[in-house]
Amino acid sequence: MKISVRTLVEFLLRSGDIDEATSRRDTTKAMQEGQRIHKKIQNRMGAGYRAEVPLKNVVSFGDYELTVEGRADGIFTDSVLFLSEAGLETERPDTVVIDEIKGIYKDVMKLEAPIPVHLAQAKCYAAISVIDRQDPPYGYPGEYICVQMTYVNLDNEEERRFREIYTYEEITTWYNDLLESYRPWADLIYYGRISRQASIKALRFPFVPREGQNFLMGRVYGAVKEEKPLFIQAPTGTGKTIATVYPALKAVGDEYAETIFYLTAKTVTRKVAVDTFSLLTDKGYSGRTVEISSKDRICPLEKRECNPEKCERAKGHLDRINDCLYKVLTENKMITRPVVEEYAKEALVCPFELSLDVSSFSDAVICDYNYVFDPNVRLQRFFGDGRRGEHIFLIDESHNLLERAREMYSETLVKEEFLSVKKVMKDLYPPLVSPLEKCNKVMLTYKKRCEEILYLSDIDELCFALLNLYTAFLRMFDKKPEMVLPDEVRDFYFRIRNFLDHTEYLSKDYTIYCDFGPDNSFRLHLFCVDPAYRIQECLDFGRSAVFFSATLLPIKYYKKLLCKKEDPDAIYAKSVFPPENRKIIIGADVTSRYKNRSSDMYKKYAIYIKEIVTSKKGNYMAFFPSYIFMEKVEEYLDLAFEGILNVDGAESGNGVKIIKQNRDMTEEDRTEFLRYFEEGDEDSMDDEMALSELNEEKNAAPTLLGLCVLGGVFSEGIDLTGESLIGAIVIGTGLPQVSNRLSVLKDHFDENGENGFSYAYLYPGMNKVLQAAGRVIRTVEDRGIIALLDERFLNQDVSTCFPREWTGIEVTSAETVRDTLAAFWAK
Repeated sequence: MKISVRTLVEFLLRSGDIDEATSRRDTTKAMQEGQRIHKKIQNRMGAGYRAEVPLKNVVSFGDYELTVEGRADGIFTDSVLFLSEAGLETERPDTVVIDEIKGIYKDVMKLEAPIPVHLAQAKCYAAISVIDRQDPPYGYPGEYICVQMTYVNLDNEEERRFREIYTYEEITTWYNDLLESYRPWADLIYYGRISRQASIKALRFPFVPREGQNFLMGRVYGAVKEEKPLFIQAPTGTGKTIATVYPALKAVGDEYAETIFYLTAKTVTRKVAVDTFSLLTDKGYSGRTVEISSKDRICPLEKRECNPEKCERAKGHLDRINDCLYKVLTENKMITRPVVEEYAKEALVCPFELSLDVSSFSDAVICDYNYVFDPNVRLQRFFGDGRRGEHIFLIDESHNLLERAREMYSETLVKEEFLSVKKVMKDLYPPLVSPLEKCNKVMLTYKKRCEEILYLSDIDELCFALLNLYTAFLRMFDKKPEMVLPDEVRDFYFRIRNFLDHTEYLSKDYTIYCDFGPDNSFRLHLFCVDPAYRIQECLDFGRSAVFFSATLLPIKYYKKLLCKKEDPDAIYAKSVFPPENRKIIIGADVTSRYKNRSSDMYKKYAIYIKEIVTSKKGNYMAFFPSYIFMEKVEEYLDLAFEGILNVDGAESGNGVKIIKQNRDMTEEDRTEFLRYFEEGDEDSMDDEMALSELNEEKNAAPTLLGLCVLGGVFSEGIDLTGESLIGAIVIGTGLPQVSNRLSVLKDHFDENGENGFSYAYLYPGMNKVLQAAGRVIRTVEDRGIIALLDERFLNQDVSTCFPREWTGIEVTSAETVRDTLAAFWAK
């Protein structure tokens, strides 16, 4: 086992509060500046100063050895003053000095003593060097060693030094005591790993494999073994979650990897992953799994404020966290969000920070894409400093990663915000005014040149002005560390920081353009049109990545934009559904094209919906291209259903219940919406009275129609099996509205030899269609219908995006659709 000196002391000796104000600084830029300062000091220290000296100590902990390693910034000899036992100041020549250099933004002259964790790091280097002093190149004379802390202000390069002198016995005793305090944690890791490996060897697949599932698992295992990426088009029902997790665990058991990251885009898909790891744990897997929820979602406060003045958990969090962490780790294997919340509440610590600490001791981490791919959020404990590890990335619903990555690696600046921030800050911190005005002036020159859209190839002048503004913010943080920024200013600062960070990656993968927002604000976009390079940079942190989704079509599109490996492997998992259990129809006499929208068209869609949902009682979802379109059709639904009798002989107004997705639904609202589609067993609802009332409502209206928006929260990730959903009605081809952003995408790919329209409009639109259609037929026993209501589904460029298992598609009209579906249901 290995641990770095820095990780060791920062973990064992942390104390105090957590404060979001400390995250305002750009740690990456601080590290870059720190490295520059290190080299500058080291270069001027002379020939006798050995810089960046590697140090390593191996200590035996019974069954295993722990290697502690690091790099001393400098080692040299010097005459050192120290107090003798008699209290006299004595000079000792040729004393070995261990130099630890720290670049900080604080005023170094205000430091009264070294920061304890910094001093501890230097003392570890001193102890290791003393322990190895008989070995070349050291051969230290005498009985004393000196630890020197060199602090440098990163802005003005002012220096301050502190020296501490220790006998060999003092420094080695202190170091050995430190190691002994880490031993319980090392035991957790070592013996946990032994138990994990043994449990994986004995672990059996928990189901009878479905057709094609063994082949799928073999390819996943092979990708990990060979350190390759793999793309899997996995139709609904192939059991892709267990078929990726199980072989990944087997690869870990065979020593090909160490940690599994199961990455998701949405909470609902994260639940499936949690359930899968829980099942394997119940079957004997003894590894530790943690679920990381977002900071905002898991925070117990109504409004998250991570500072000791506003949050009692933030105050003293670091004093309490290790005891809480040890208890969580020793008492649990599946550390889900409720588990984290329970222990955090008991110990009065931040649940989000607790989950991050748990991840350091976990074998599998279930989390959002952000924690690997977003440079502002990624888990530094795993990927900091570009560290590579033996990680497996299982990327679920990976069609979502493309747009998420574009968001992560792009930034937009709004001219008017420079003036609004100036207005807020002119009295709070006047030195910000001038750099804000300069940035605004540069933006104004762009605005004068922009009519509708303006492409820019050179923004050096703006970047220089932004860098000055950013520096002014850093100076403000130094001089006024207690200042609480208004939300709009804090968000503005982070946008400036992100923008500057992204400029480091400017290439043909980026387009810089200006336009006007809906409120006529002037915007400058740094748009990452092709995020493949940035994504690959993150994938290189690990060993292998498996991309899987039910809608990775066309596969070449996703292979090109989600990684940079040459022609990565891709497989199409076999569908397990009998084709006779699914009926797919295309409504050829309607279209959602903007130019064809009219009262007659909305009315015809309403008639289609009525004919479909009254062909058989049950639960249906209709997916519309927008809220406005949904509301227009809804106006005609009452008229369409009027006077039609359902199977119970009651008028359809009583026999069909319509519910709809709203624009501002809370998590509770979404849960309530889905409850209508549950099959009504006690496991689906906590409240027996609510369950009874819901079942009464279902009996009164045996047919349920949910009106939803294509691409919204109900069009993917939800799992409605059996009779929970028997029909999906998709209105339109999902093509997004024309916009400057999509025009930029289209032009970029046209210029690079691809079909720009398909890349910008068709493929993203059809992905939404396929996701919505996939809500039907979730298990082998399910039967259901998919209605594609738009004549454009007959176009070849659209139909080539259909999955290969979509066979027997029938073209219908509003007049024939009922008979077509009745014949299917009668079989």
